[in-house]
Parts: sequence; structure tokens; C-alpha cells
Amino acid sequence: MTLLDVQKLSIEYRLSDGKLRAVDQVSLKLESGDVLGLVGESGCGKSTLVKGIINLLPSNGRIIEGDIVFEDVVLNKLSKESMRKKRWKEISLITQSAMNSLNPVYRVGDQIAEVIIEHEKVGKRSAMEKAEELFDLVGLDRGRLQDYPHQFSGGMKQRAIIAMSLALNPKLIIADEPTTALDVIVQSQILERMNNLLKGYSGSMILVTHDVSVVAQTCTKVAVMYGGKIVEYGDVVQVLKKPNHPYTMGLKNAFPSLIGEKRELVSISGTPPDLSKEILGCRFAERCPFVIERCKGMSLEKTEVENGYFYCIRHAEKEELRKRADLPETWESEV
Repeated sequence: MTLLDVQKLSIEYRLSDGKLRAVDQVSLKLESGDVLGLVGESGCGKSTLVKGIINLLPSNGRIIEGDIVFEDVVLNKLSKESMRKKRWKEISLITQSAMNSLNPVYRVGDQIAEVIIEHEKVGKRSAMEKAEELFDLVGLDRGRLQDYPHQFSGGMKQRAIIAMSLALNPKLIIADEPTTALDVIVQSQILERMNNLLKGYSGSMILVTHDVSVVAQTCTKVAVMYGGKIVEYGDVVQVLKKPNHPYTMGLKNAFPSLIGEKRELVSISGTPPDLSKEILGCRFAERCPFVIERCKGMSLEKTEVENGYFYCIRHAEKEELRKRADLPETWESEV
């Protein structure tokens, strides 16, 4: 069953000297039980997309086109009050700054209980009992519910926020770089625990990250975002083993493989495009080692593949491009 259907969504920011199209004609679907990895470099529009989905854009941001359909409800047509009722209960968000999201003057347990009381209309005792269960689930000592945030380590704060996001068994969790500030061991533990908890009640998640290895470890589907657009989408194993878009090929080379022999890591030279300017053709063209003249002027061509799609006018040559992309020297040459 389709849980979330984003249809040709475009999001724009007003700037002092113009406008910036941070998300441009993005479409994606999320089925119940899916864990979708939204991957790409900083500045590619990932955080803007998920904040748009949950209607938490800053004051200078607005949806200018498209719809966000969540279980047959168009979220971007809801009033602020109706959307507020859906947050936490049906859709919860873990932000990049989750460790700083706890109010420093309130006990951690009281903050979790407040969310439960607000949405489920239960008493304080019942809410605290639920908070104790949540602390057990995320691996925290329930005795620490009476502590203040400053008494928690970074990893403990992150677990507390995850406990809060799971408090009402939401159908969708949006996690925007939830473990970036944590060491790799704690990161792995938290992601594994979140995955197991979601499976326990068939919840779904969108995991925003720049780390391909995290997606490989955690997700069932992956959407690769670049320059405000999704350039490739599909089953995570399929996309990461045999990427079809040159940008995905480059991302794969920039992170260590979780299986097989160690290999040289190769970065993609250059930076993402300036989205405040009009861009014709492929947005990756200026950094792509396989660019040809047609890439810079033609409209993007969508190519359907099994359980997914990608955009590249050289789609017929994908096997050959994939072989060349595995060679470090391919990415060292100037475009």
C-alpha cells in the first residue's frame, strides 16, 4: 500500500536578490514498511524536500507546485492546525540538530510524556509508563527519565529523541542526518535499533544522509538527489551494485564498500550547481566525466528500469560507463 506519494513537488526560497529553486519537480512514492534512503551531497535539496513534506519550511520557503499525498490526504492543502495534529502521531521528524532539540530546563521524561499526553489525552502516570517502555526500547536506563538534558551524553540525547519520535507509533519517521555527530559504533547501534523497532509495527522511514554506506546498511529503497532533482531511484541493492546515473557511480566510489576487498576511495571534484540560476540540461554535466555536448542543452530523459528509474541521455551506454566509473583515473581527469 502506498503510504506517501510526492507528486512533481517544487519548493522555492525567497532571497534578498532573487529566488532559489531548492527542489524541482520531484516525484517519489513510499510503500508501507519501506525504509527509503535519500542520499546526496550537502546543497542538493534533501533537507528542504523532507521539511516540505512535513510543512516545516522556514518563513522564506514555500511550495510552488505539486502535491504531497499521505494516505489519500494532501498534506500541503491542510491547515496549520490539522498538520500539527498529524506530526508526532502519524509523521515524526528527527532533525540534524536532534541532540539540541531537548528543552534544557525540563526533565527528559517530562518532555516525552508531554508529547504522549498532547496527542493521546492520557494522564501523566500512563504517559510516564509509556516513556519508560520507550527508554527500554532504545537502550536507555529508565531511571534516567528524571535527568535533565545536560546530564546526557550526545548519544543518549539522540536515543531520547528517537524514543520521542517513536512514542505514538507513527506510520512515517523522517530522519534528517540523525547520526551525523555520533561515532560510527553508536551510529550503527542506533540505526539498527531504529530499523528493528520500525519492523515491529510496520512503520516506514525516510533516512536523509550523505553517506552511501549508511544507506546500504539500513534502507530497502534509495533515491539519489542532485541539484534539487532525484536523478536515480530504485531498490537499494540494485542501485548500489549497478548504479545507472554517473552521479550515483561517483557517490559509490567515494565511500568504502561494506563487502569485498578494500579499494581506493575517489571523490567527485567540483561542487553542486547554484540553484538560484537557471540550469539547462543535466545538472551534473559540469562535474560528469562522461559529459557530451547534448547533456548541456537537452531536457532530461527518464529511463525506467526494474523497480526504479534514472535520468541520463547516455542511458544506452550505462554498462560501459559503469566500467569506466570504477577506474580512479576517470574521476581525476578534468571535465
